[in-house]
Amino acid sequence: MKKLTFAILLIFVLAPVFAEPTNYTYNYDFWLEQVASPDAYRVSEYLLGGILGVGDFRDPQGLFIRENRIYICDSGNNRILLFEVQENGEHIFIKSVSSVVIDGEVSNLNYPMDIYENRDGSFYIADTNNNRILKLDNNWNYIAAIYKPEDESIGEYTDFLPIKLVVDFANRIFVQARNINKGLMEFDSRGEFSGYIGANKVHVNIIDYIWKMLSTQAQKERMDLFIPTEYSNVSLDNDGFLYVTNATGQTDPVRRLNAMGQDILIRNGYEEPVGDLVVGNAGGIIGRTRFVDVASFANDSYACFDRTRGRIFMYDFQGNLLYAFGGIGNREGCFLLPVALANMGYSLYALDSRAASLTRFDLTGYGQKINDALDEYRAGRYESSAELWEDVLKMNGNYDLAYIGIGRAALRQGEYKKSMKYYKLKHYREGYGKAYQLYRKQWMEENLWKILLILGIILFVPPVVRFSIKLVKEIKEA
Repeated sequence: MKKLTFAILLIFVLAPVFAEPTNYTYNYDFWLEQVASPDAYRVSEYLLGGILGVGDFRDPQGLFIRENRIYICDSGNNRILLFEVQENGEHIFIKSVSSVVIDGEVSNLNYPMDIYENRDGSFYIADTNNNRILKLDNNWNYIAAIYKPEDESIGEYTDFLPIKLVVDFANRIFVQARNINKGLMEFDSRGEFSGYIGANKVHVNIIDYIWKMLSTQAQKERMDLFIPTEYSNVSLDNDGFLYVTNATGQTDPVRRLNAMGQDILIRNGYEEPVGDLVVGNAGGIIGRTRFVDVASFANDSYACFDRTRGRIFMYDFQGNLLYAFGGIGNREGCFLLPVALANMGYSLYALDSRAASLTRFDLTGYGQKINDALDEYRAGRYESSAELWEDVLKMNGNYDLAYIGIGRAALRQGEYKKSMKYYKLKHYREGYGKAYQLYRKQWMEENLWKILLILGIILFVPPVVRFSIKLVKEIKEA
């Protein structure tokens, strides 16, 4: 009886440990195989409209965060909700906006899909089904509206349906609109249409292309056109660059655009940032990763949200996959229909349209170590970065990026031999080649005098010896 009582007490003591919520977190190794890892993020809150005191969300589509303020586009309820996060982590409801007053008349929002708070406190709303973009002041008073531009590039029967938008440091407005495949629409600070920026590349199947060349005009007219695809989302990073995603799952599903619309995203990892490298049909889910949103961080890492399998993929500034987590389902940390992702510091908020919920993820100790190592490296503190990567290896000995991180820090410190060692352990050929090149140069500089001395001995000693022998022989004969 005493043993049974002790066992029951032990279960109650240990239950909180084993019941701690967790997500399946993984990475890919050099052989492109999934490798499980400790959780880098864990669910800290699962938020519903009823819990937040605003009634149930209905088909929410947009999410924006500025400092401690969270904006949710509750599209199905035709409203925008504002919450503030207190120091204790509590979410306080501040305001609900469902209409604006224009020229003395109330104009209701109609399925708003995105909102952006500008640095001057003004607001821009993608009022999708009203075919307009609203600009409001910091008190939510109407300033101006942007409607369909009168431009020949936009078809006469094409509706202006703004879905996502951002405003850069020069107050230029970049809009992703439905049925527009020429890239992002750009408007100047006055709301005048300036053109397009960063159109997606056209992907052509070579067989279809050859077949089209051999077809008659009538057959060509019935064929699909080779046209760019639309973007699925747009966000602005701390440096003013545009992150864009396209949900087609084709090449470059995430891009980073400069002011000229050129993609400047760094892709130096084992593989490009495309989400899952190997896909199957588990659970009846088929197809490749399709990114629907991206959130960028202060250390230039970024997280991409996958609609296909509900996963969040985190990449560093070099394009290396740090970890992936999440999934499709009803359990905590999974999603039914992912639509938007945003960050508050290093906390992540993920919006699920079908579940009408907002999930907050916070870093674990393991994830914090990885972030700190990246921060230290970006700040030029390479020794400290290497020490943090060593700590990560103690938590996860299979983490390839820890080895690469140590190698990268050693390379920056001029410890090329050490860098080669760590790069070789994880088959990082590009890094190993660079470290080897620098090590060879360093070795040559340090040992050049030895090489010259040996060459000198080889070139000059034999003739001197021969001359000496000959001289001695002549002296003896004389």
